[in-house]
Amino acid sequence: MKSRKNYLPQPQLFQQELELMLDQRQPLYQLANRIAWEQFEQAFEGLYAPIGRPALPIRLMVGLLILKQLENLSDERIVEHWTRDPYYQYFCGESHFQWRLPCEPSELVHFRNRIGERGAEKILEVSIKLHSEKIGKEEVVADTTVQEKNITFPTDTKLRRKIIERCWKIADAHAVKYSHSYKRKVPGLLKVLRSRSNRLVKQRNKARLKLKTYAGRLLRELQRKLTESDRAIHAEELGLMKRVLEQKRHDKNKIYSLHEPQVECIAKGKAHKKYEFGAKASIIMTANSMVIVGAKSFINNPYDGDTLTEGLDQVERLTGKRPTSGVVDRGYRGRTQAEKTKITIPGRARKTDSYYQRNKQKKRFARRAAIEPVIGHLKSDHRMARNYLKGTLGDKINVMLAASAFNFKKWINELLFWPKNLLAKILSQPSITEPLHSHFRLFKVRLGKIRGKSFLLMEVTTALVPLLSKNPLRQPQNLIKFPVE
Repeated sequence: MKSRKNYLPQPQLFQQELELMLDQRQPLYQLANRIAWEQFEQAFEGLYAPIGRPALPIRLMVGLLILKQLENLSDERIVEHWTRDPYYQYFCGESHFQWRLPCEPSELVHFRNRIGERGAEKILEVSIKLHSEKIGKEEVVADTTVQEKNITFPTDTKLRRKIIERCWKIADAHAVKYSHSYKRKVPGLLKVLRSRSNRLVKQRNKARLKLKTYAGRLLRELQRKLTESDRAIHAEELGLMKRVLEQKRHDKNKIYSLHEPQVECIAKGKAHKKYEFGAKASIIMTANSMVIVGAKSFINNPYDGDTLTEGLDQVERLTGKRPTSGVVDRGYRGRTQAEKTKITIPGRARKTDSYYQRNKQKKRFARRAAIEPVIGHLKSDHRMARNYLKGTLGDKINVMLAASAFNFKKWINELLFWPKNLLAKILSQPSITEPLHSHFRLFKVRLGKIRGKSFLLMEVTTALVPLLSKNPLRQPQNLIKFPVE
């Protein structure tokens, strides 16, 4: 059932409202007031039944998902942090400070499954709209990366051991008795396989083959002794284990994990990591403003050029405009056009190109490299380095939530460093004369203290003071002070 909306929260006698208690200059406070939460209400209210127990507020659940990706926390940790941080609570729509847990961590799992891929795309769309003033008919940059799954490095020994343990567990659940369970022999084989002595190479090879033999025997005996109804319940799992035991070294479409069978082995040519096990993800961002306008996960490890059309369709769906041109790396070679979008790949300049044309192309190709650190931030700061969400749906949801968290973080950073952006705008004005452009000593920035408080001190030359007169930051001196939180 849909959650009940509390338009006029009841005032409390002994508790102050969060809106009056918190620092309104705090970026998370301002972001909470900037996001259009009503869009989530309209998009997700149709996913709830009209009758039944009232659900948790949609703003609470969406806010927790955003904070989870923004702060790189797990479901359990974000729920714990929420009870300690009043800014988190205000961000999620609370009017007064709460001491109870907002929900069980598993509620976030159910909510992600409820909203699905379209819901995650809606969150990404709202994050893009925060930067709508910057996104015009701008060129885009695209690249692909691997979103690694939360699985161990796959080896034959690990997979066979897991098959044996799983067969034991199914047999115990359905009261199946093995003629030989090998529960005493398997630990001895694993002990031999853990050794690294050169004198035990033959013994390790024999132990590896014996482990495969025992796994096959247990699986076949389990299939014979299970009843027809029990066999139907575990048909998919039993078929998966059989595929693992039958696959060879150079087979295609191999199984690398029993609980994540859709995982692909992808080689991206990295020196420190030859193979990555996960799903391929496509990231598209604007070239100059560096806002992520497209994030999509793909199955079966497609060729990079084949991801362009679907990625650009998503960009058009989220922004309402289809990019006219895009720059990609040489992994996309063979694609010069993706429907209406012209694709450019870095290469050597033609002999007939003028100096201006070569310089312009060089700058365009340099902007393409800007997407590499953005992908690095998605992985290190926003939970894309290892995906803990299950299945193909988890891959799609995680990459879009990570991209939306990057856009929210970008908005926060612009809010924090607005003095620098303001001066960059001033210096780009045509009213500034050429001599001022040629000198970099127009202002000095240093960190100092005034009456015990930290301030960012910006000494502006007399030439720039008239330009600041139209700004609300105008002061009688040539020293502008910005408080540092």
